[in-house]
Amino acid sequence: MKTIIVGAGVAGLAIGWKLAQAGVDVLILERAQPARAATWAAAGMIAPTAESAHANADETQFARWSAALWPDFAAQIETQSGRRVGYKRDGALIVAPTDEAAQELRARSNKALLTASEARAREPLLSASIAGALWDSDEAQVDNRALGVALANAFLRAGGKLSPNEAAVRIETEGSHHAVRTPFGLYAGDNILIAAGAWSAEIETGTPVLPPARPVKGEMLALTPPANTLLPRQVVWGNGVYLVPRESRLLIGATMRETGFDISVTKQAENWLLDRAIALMPALASWTLDEHWAGLRPGSPDGLPILGETRLKNLFVATGQFRNGILFAPAVAETVSRLILGSAAPEIRSFTPQRFAEVS
Repeated sequence: MKTIIVGAGVAGLAIGWKLAQAGVDVLILERAQPARAATWAAAGMIAPTAESAHANADETQFARWSAALWPDFAAQIETQSGRRVGYKRDGALIVAPTDEAAQELRARSNKALLTASEARAREPLLSASIAGALWDSDEAQVDNRALGVALANAFLRAGGKLSPNEAAVRIETEGSHHAVRTPFGLYAGDNILIAAGAWSAEIETGTPVLPPARPVKGEMLALTPPANTLLPRQVVWGNGVYLVPRESRLLIGATMRETGFDISVTKQAENWLLDRAIALMPALASWTLDEHWAGLRPGSPDGLPILGETRLKNLFVATGQFRNGILFAPAVAETVSRLILGSAAPEIRSFTPQRFAEVS
């Protein structure tokens, strides 16, 4: 069996790695460099509780399943790539600014709800004005930039082939047989998987079959602390932002704007992120801005992932993960690789590409 994958982000690499391990001949075509788009721009949270506020039941269940897969997934990647990915389950604080918000947190989770003083004892940098915080010891994180490099190495070591700087232009179809046209050649496979993130709907097809994924821009910052100042001990969510300790820096994210494929950074976003982070942790006002970047999340019309076979047999899609590309990675790899292999796979009907009656 030969499979052509379009896109070497975390989804395409993870699915390709699973398929290569199963003996499939896999070629991944990547428009730029592997794992340098949304995967690189993310913050690496594995946060099913924090991300569950507006998720539907299928998405929440998928997130919790994927989070449970992460420890073994990370260990296998490290073993097979020879590289660390920085997976750690160091928990998260979800801060409530008001008593009403604290009660809402209590209603949506069975995790411990800390008083304001208990929350500040766990994270001394927190503002004195908070009402409390939900503490979830199971929330985790991974170094997403290290993950992308390690996944690419694991994929190649498993026998996969990777062609960077080769953009898919068109899917050419004859019956149930498909091939991917690039500026450099035509690549036929028994199965084609489109895992090109925010660019997944941009590839030409003979019939409007690809679901309408779209780019949602997110800007992020990284701050460095003054000398002899400790980073927070865990991820902190609150005031519309999240703060992620990563090595010697604190990541702050993220904005959400639909601006097409623009990835320029703006002073407006910088100020918005800083103002909200400083309101949450006032001491951050004296920290140094080290990096400001933007990435494009793959959104979908209904906000749900798009995973599975399209109306064209043997043409699959894995996109629409939006804010949860890193969290969902192990479950996406497991689900889509099984579908392509024809083995038993958990069917998630609300995620199927075929749910969109009309695509363009």
